[in-house]
Amino acid sequence: MSGADTPEPFEGPDGPERPDHPEETGNGTPEGAAVPRIPMPRSSIEDTGEPLPDPPPPEPVVPLVLEHRVLKSLLGAWALAACSAEESAAVEDHLGDCGPCAQEALRLRDAVGLLHPEESLDLDPGLRTRVLESCLGRRPPRIPVPEWAVPYDAETARLDALLQDIGDSEWHAPVRLRWFEENGPVTRKTTVAGVIAHLLAVDGLVGLALGLDDPLGPDVKSPRDPAHRTEAYWRASYFPPTRAVRGPWRDQTHEVIRTVSFAGGGSGRLPVPYGTVAVPGPDPGSDAGAEPDGVQNIELPLRDSMVDRAFECWIHAGDIADAVDYPYAPPAPRHLHRMIDLAARMLPGTLADRRRSGLAAPSRGLVAAGAPGRSLRLEIEGLGGGEWFIPLDSPAASASAEQEVAHVALDGVEFCRLAAGHVSPEEAAAGQDGDREAIRDVLFAAASLSRM
Repeated sequence: MSGADTPEPFEGPDGPERPDHPEETGNGTPEGAAVPRIPMPRSSIEDTGEPLPDPPPPEPVVPLVLEHRVLKSLLGAWALAACSAEESAAVEDHLGDCGPCAQEALRLRDAVGLLHPEESLDLDPGLRTRVLESCLGRRPPRIPVPEWAVPYDAETARLDALLQDIGDSEWHAPVRLRWFEENGPVTRKTTVAGVIAHLLAVDGLVGLALGLDDPLGPDVKSPRDPAHRTEAYWRASYFPPTRAVRGPWRDQTHEVIRTVSFAGGGSGRLPVPYGTVAVPGPDPGSDAGAEPDGVQNIELPLRDSMVDRAFECWIHAGDIADAVDYPYAPPAPRHLHRMIDLAARMLPGTLADRRRSGLAAPSRGLVAAGAPGRSLRLEIEGLGGGEWFIPLDSPAASASAEQEVAHVALDGVEFCRLAAGHVSPEEAAAGQDGDREAIRDVLFAAASLSRM
């Protein structure tokens, strides 16, 4: 072959390219293969099975030799952990020999503790609400949750987070349910799992009104009575409820929220029956056509029933938290306000029921529906509070400041605990002024709002 058939070496910027032959490259590349321009990655020693080398020993910190006045001036920086390693070693050596400096160092460390108070590792209970508000502010949901259902959504989520944190044994921790009947407290002993079973059974009333399946099944004799539903669920269990009840309860809360969201805000007027109550006789001066010794249907519109269920979820979550020694904060102020408002609006009817049963003083001045009558001013202090005027002689009377005969001031959380039967009426009021009989009747009516 002629010399023209033999290719010349490629002239690169660093001279001729090296021939691609193993005997010339010496890297074990097969004959005719190109030499890689980028070296292959080296295998890590961790992948070879070889023992890892010992880490180098830390260099010893040699304390500085400083005068007493210099070391004393460094005490503040040492307390704030702002000294270098050498300076810290010098100060700590000095504190072992100098009593006055050691006392000053302790005082400075205590002061630093006040500047940086200890914080709980638990999440802020309002964090979820703030995150949701921020997210919804950026992108509103296509199917929003009605405003009156938001407290239930928030409280069930908070309780679910608490249940997530407790251990298996804590599900059997004893819990004592408390409520108020007639003129005295009533208690019932159960467990953490039993409380969740109770919430599952009573929340089922809302589910029934929305057309959802009853968690108790079709064989419940009194499907609209909250206490009977709870007892029926407990009796139907071959063994005491365990943490397995959390799943059905959680699924039901999600289904309720999803259903009311798709139904829209107009569904808030849907009635939710809560069973019946015996009526011993008509209130003097009330509707003359009422039958004595009859029964009265108890029902709430869905918008109020959802707030009622949020209230009970919070109260029982507090019972569970006390049983397992877990911190639990009150609801957000605007949710707390809705709960207080519902209880205040239910007080006139409850007061009339107690009067018919002989548990409250008789009316002093009967008035027609809508006419002004004697009123009690209920002042709720703190976040979520406000003022409500409660008619005293007839639920349909118009209450106003002009007809005020008594004034009661209560903290918002304390009022809710009273309405839950967790505080006795004699101990609840923070401030009272005016007609003592009216004050007593209203406080006992507030306690009578509670039930199991």
